[in-house]
Amino acid sequence: MTGTTGSGRGVLVLGVTASDAHSVANQLIAHRLRAEGYTVHNLGACTSIEEFARAVREHPETLAVVVGSLNGHAYDDLRPLPAARAAGELACPVVLGGNLSVGSHKDGGTEDRLRALGVDHVLTGLGDLVPLLHELERRAAAARAPRAG
Repeated sequence: MTGTTGSGRGVLVLGVTASDAHSVANQLIAHRLRAEGYTVHNLGACTSIEEFARAVREHPETLAVVVGSLNGHAYDDLRPLPAARAAGELACPVVLGGNLSVGSHKDGGTEDRLRALGVDHVLTGLGDLVPLLHELERRAAAARAPRAG
């Protein structure tokens, strides 16, 4: 795992699904997120749900787990996610992006099946990631703010 401290933004755990060895996009995304000021703990390619959960335990301040999948097998690779969620692991948002299903014809139900597994945000474009993370930061800050009363 490689981690780099950003300049004050949140902590992210980044990785590629368990059966996916594509690492170039993963490294480019890590670089972009660090440039945005995030602290990125990059688990790299072929990352199991157990490894994501361990990283979040080691970094309980994690804002989100960002998962990439380019081989189209995200659903199969994320099947252990409901058990991890039920065990109280991976309580932070899970964000998934990439090529989420096999073949050129994309099934409209893929996103629903991924959400049913416990994926909180399914992204269709890399440009959606940073704005989503900014929104998650805003929500986390609001949840921590003392309530007037």
